[in-house]
Amino acid sequence: MKTLREACESGEFLITSESPPPKGPDVGRFIARAERLLGLVHAVNVTDNQAAVMRASSLAVSKILLDMGHDPVYQITGRDRNRLAVQSDLLGAQILGIRNVLCLTGDYVTVGDQKESKPVFDLESVQILKVVSGLNQGIDMVGKGMNGATSLFPGGTVTPETDPFEPLLMKFKKKVMVGARFFQTQAVFNPDLFGQFMVQARKYDVKVLAGILLLRSAKMAKFVTKNIPGIRVPDAHIQRLERAGQEGALEIGLEIAVKTIESIRKMCDGVHIMAINAEDQIPVILERAGLLPISNRTGMS
Repeated sequence: MKTLREACESGEFLITSESPPPKGPDVGRFIARAERLLGLVHAVNVTDNQAAVMRASSLAVSKILLDMGHDPVYQITGRDRNRLAVQSDLLGAQILGIRNVLCLTGDYVTVGDQKESKPVFDLESVQILKVVSGLNQGIDMVGKGMNGATSLFPGGTVTPETDPFEPLLMKFKKKVMVGARFFQTQAVFNPDLFGQFMVQARKYDVKVLAGILLLRSAKMAKFVTKNIPGIRVPDAHIQRLERAGQEGALEIGLEIAVKTIESIRKMCDGVHIMAINAEDQIPVILERAGLLPISNRTGMS
């Protein structure tokens, strides 16, 4: 498959997924899951201590994906780094051959399991995107020249179902203005609200990938609705998951994911599939949504 940048430039429908690094040094299971996605997705995101829970380095694991043949999306947050570390790690990504960078502010430490951690937040997402833009021009954050320029492909996130809508659009525009080339959205469950966002997003020359979250239980659906700003799983989805029970909830979650893709596919430039602890289901979602390459279609549905 083309790299994420190549696919963006050629106008292909983009497909990315997400894989959290292991909580420990054993990467065997991570590699096994990633192998199943080779040739099926344009890029794989590697989260950066997501939800303020310690995991292996996003940069190191991104390099593993690169060596496997994947095009990794290295996620970098401002929560755990000052501006020196942000610039240093971005240069490290360039040196290692990693090009896609998703710039994030980061979840606050109080949502994680090591609440005594000292948050940094020297830079937030818009500022990190601006740093990437400077490095791509061969200058550091204070305007000093370097011995060469990076060729990083910067991206940002957006939560299209946020209420109120106007502050969301203002930050989206700021990210575009400082160089974001692609956006991966937070989970989409309301196609109408997503469509309203896309009307505004189409004013800018950026690619937007709709976030597709695989729900595995009613408990999970209620948790993300309660704890993640900007996400609201419709009551009808929760009721379906409850009726299905523990045994049938995954199948309902797959149906919801596929139906959402079908509803928003013509509005956006691609999908970003988040199947937390169920990455083996990503090929199933792609198969049922008709997004697998023809040579990989095996009748999984």
